[in-house]
Amino acid sequence: MNAPLPAHRPIQALPDQLISQIAAGEVVERPSAVVKELLENALDAGATQITVRLEEGGVKRIAITDNGRGIPPDQLPLALSRHATSKIASLTDLENVATLGFRGEALASIASVAAVSVTTRTADAPHAWELVGSHLGTVAPSSGPLGTTIDVQDLYFNTPARRKFLKSEQTEYGHCAEVVRRIALARPDVAFSLYHNGRTIDQWNVSEMAKRSAHILGSEFAEARLPIDETAGPLRLHGFAGLPTASKARADGQFFYVNGRFVRDKLLVHAVRAAYQDVLHGDRFPSYVLGLDLDPALVDVNVHPSKIEVRFRDSRAVHQFVFHAVQRALSQTSATAYGSVPAPLPAGDVGGGTSTWRREHEQQSFGTQLSATFSPSPYAPGSRYDTPGVAQNTASYGALFASDSSATSAPVTPFTPSARTMSNDEYPLGFALAQLHGIYILAQNAKGMVLVDMHAAHERILYEQLKNALDAQVDGQEMQVQSLLIPVTFFADAVEVSTAQENQDTLKALGFDIAALSPTTLAVRSVPTLLKNADAQTLARDVLRDVREYGGSRVLIERRNELLGTLACHTAVRANRILSVPEMNALLRQMESTERADQCNHGRPTWVQLEISALDKLFLRGQ
Repeated sequence: MNAPLPAHRPIQALPDQLISQIAAGEVVERPSAVVKELLENALDAGATQITVRLEEGGVKRIAITDNGRGIPPDQLPLALSRHATSKIASLTDLENVATLGFRGEALASIASVAAVSVTTRTADAPHAWELVGSHLGTVAPSSGPLGTTIDVQDLYFNTPARRKFLKSEQTEYGHCAEVVRRIALARPDVAFSLYHNGRTIDQWNVSEMAKRSAHILGSEFAEARLPIDETAGPLRLHGFAGLPTASKARADGQFFYVNGRFVRDKLLVHAVRAAYQDVLHGDRFPSYVLGLDLDPALVDVNVHPSKIEVRFRDSRAVHQFVFHAVQRALSQTSATAYGSVPAPLPAGDVGGGTSTWRREHEQQSFGTQLSATFSPSPYAPGSRYDTPGVAQNTASYGALFASDSSATSAPVTPFTPSARTMSNDEYPLGFALAQLHGIYILAQNAKGMVLVDMHAAHERILYEQLKNALDAQVDGQEMQVQSLLIPVTFFADAVEVSTAQENQDTLKALGFDIAALSPTTLAVRSVPTLLKNADAQTLARDVLRDVREYGGSRVLIERRNELLGTLACHTAVRANRILSVPEMNALLRQMESTERADQCNHGRPTWVQLEISALDKLFLRGQ
């Protein structure tokens, strides 16, 4: 039932205490909000060392000590007054806020719902000063080092209804600890200590971002991240983006900062998510620690009571900058991310003699369809092959394999590269040894053993080639298409036929020529050269379905990656396809020259490394 309406009352000014308590409802939601406000004030005061002490999850006590500038004794009452601050004095200051706090409400709001004492000392003061209670209290001499200690006890002691909404001690402590972690991540140049109920929980010394993020987020993040540091005009993005293969089931490893302030901004989250869209598996979430620095005048931080949201003056430019910066970092996820595309071995390191070369040229005719499947795209960046197909100069690396038998008899016996070659790691994915269950490629590299999912790897290669082919059209190059000698015809319903007739320009841009022969028949006359060995009917139906569902323009702009991923999946080499050793090595070499080759476009890993030390442990060697 609805509560009865209160009796009519005259309009009157609210008491200051009630005003502060109302403001506290927005600013001081729970103990963690107090921790956040006090930590921000400490950082704004120039602190380089901060200690946080909590009792009973922060409900009983929150004491934060810093070594910042301190507060002059004559300004202490103002520090606990409403709307009093040293950080802004005009609208111009508000529009160019460079500090974390600026509203002048936090301490007054906290003091209205808890017992607060402030002990502070400036560099020129002979001793510290203390103020207990509120701005109406008396400033008295005290003892203490340079800096400020704010002690907040018995939160909500005078508003018991608010206290009832708090959760368990462990839950409230968890929220407080999370706030400390967030702020510590943003400021590796500041030392932090965290205590709870008298126990030391965490201590972070002054360090660099790489070490601080590894300490807070753990070794898993430290071992699976990519550095980012890009600048464009007034914008700079820096930090670390987690590898797609190290994604999580929850979004609890995502930290984004704008001018050092932790934010949850939909625009920024979307930009990062979009950059991961074709390397992330299902509903997984990437981990990242990213900081966006820009002119304070270009961002409004005064749009949310807890300052957790921001608004950008040019949101589109910010979105595109973040998207492209993260996307470029993710493009490094290949076997050669930190090196160059490997070149063919010098003649002195190649064994086998002329008979080996002759055998390789004989094997070039093996599997015409598969040969074309592995041919590199003319648009592929860093492509260094001379001829298409498995004939893509397999002599350059195929000559590494020697056998006394002919190409049509026993399986090829792999040749082991020299120790010098392996130690130089010229071929990060190594050299193929065998095919396992028609699914995996077993290879050996300098570190140990490599397993490659051949379908996932080939899918990524084709996907990147298709993207490059479409992008090349923007630069005036035509999509390379393969005309079918005999068009593939199939039964189609009226919707499919009309979709083909109405979207000829879109289909042509994608490299397809699909024509209506009758009200119930479609003919595929040409397909992209990269997909010429796939099932033309299946490809045509997939393209028509997406064009019908999303419209021609959206397929080419918003949905193109999803469509290209589907096409690549249909075309990639299937399980149980038997590959020769040169063909397996051709795939390894293409992986090494393909961006984002560490995972397929669904986010699954394409290869894993098992080092010699791990193999030794399995067999108890040296134990």
